[in-house]
Amino acid sequence: MTEAAQPQVEVRRSRRRRRTVSAYRDGERIVVLVPASLSRKEEAEWVTTMVARLERSERRLRPSDDELLSRALELNDKYLGGLATPGSVRWVDNQRSRWGSCTPGDRTIRLSARLQGMPQWVVDYVIVHELAHLLEPGHDQRFWSWVENYPKAERAQGYLLGWSAAARVDEPPGSDVEGAGPAEG
Repeated sequence: MTEAAQPQVEVRRSRRRRRTVSAYRDGERIVVLVPASLSRKEEAEWVTTMVARLERSERRLRPSDDELLSRALELNDKYLGGLATPGSVRWVDNQRSRWGSCTPGDRTIRLSARLQGMPQWVVDYVIVHELAHLLEPGHDQRFWSWVENYPKAERAQGYLLGWSAAARVDEPPGSDVEGAGPAEG
């Protein structure tokens, strides 16, 4: 890994923490919590270990674009009768008010990177939602009848609404609990 690629790491020592070491991501930086009693050498070893562990975990939570396409094809077959074959499915970092988007003309689906780390059934819902746009471009009753084939659609909508409320993120325009839900696209 090059020096420029190294993550920003903040180490927080705690007198109350006795034996455990933990790490989490806070935006672009990684926070490592360590006992105050550790030596600087032990701290450095733990930081290296915890950063590597967290990055491995994050890689598992971010499937590749090829894996997303494969998952979309599975969901298409299972819930949409194989009628909504996408050309590509990929992660994007520029969606702040949408969970996903679809361009029916070129059959591309884009998923917000904010979905990474959410339960798979929530990501699957957003994929099914966007696949349904390949069959019905708007959010009319025909569209929702396709989305409702996914058995956890209502639960996933609630999850995303709750996440948005907790993060104080505005819902996408035109969304509501009974209708479009949070996966506007």
